[in-house]
Amino acid sequence: MNSTLLRYRSAADPLAAVLDAVAPGAWSSSSPCAGWSAADVVAHVLTTQREFLAPHGVDLGPVPDVPADPAAAFRAHAGRVEAALGEDALPATGFDGYFGPTTVGETLVRFYVWDLLVHRWDVATATGVGTAFTDEELDRVEEGIAGFGDALHADGVCGPAVAVPADADRSTRVLAELGRRAELGRRAGAGPAAGGGRDVG
Repeated sequence: MNSTLLRYRSAADPLAAVLDAVAPGAWSSSSPCAGWSAADVVAHVLTTQREFLAPHGVDLGPVPDVPADPAAAFRAHAGRVEAALGEDALPATGFDGYFGPTTVGETLVRFYVWDLLVHRWDVATATGVGTAFTDEELDRVEEGIAGFGDALHADGVCGPAVAVPADADRSTRVLAELGRRAELGRRAGAGPAAGGGRDVG
């Protein structure tokens, strides 16, 4: 089992657990992503991963029906992605990416696995499902923030960073850098430091 598959699964499984816990009537709740419901966030995750993998010869089959059952749709999608990643040649495939020469595996982890972590907070915040970042997940999110550089706050990615108290905990500081207000998630019951603010990617 290659490292790309392991990294993908380590982020997909906790997201799937959050989605499984969402009450049926909560999917239409507004998320921290401006103009998106919780279900829209799931649709975004599926769409962006499919759009990235398709040009590299990955056929994930028919698009799962997110409106009918977002949690089941994500599980079906993630299973197909993991099956594709099980072929070691795919993660090692090289191409010229936005930040220069890279591989499918490196890009998937850098952007799309990162997205799974961040959007887990968005769904949890929208729906009141409890979740929390582990220290390892915070390491990965911070690594992604550093890798994005100024592009992190470009239009269509994350909103402007928000101010936090000097004694704010690590999760709160990380979320603030992503344009999210942790207190919104706490009010929603989404753990000790959940997402808030604007993010459309």
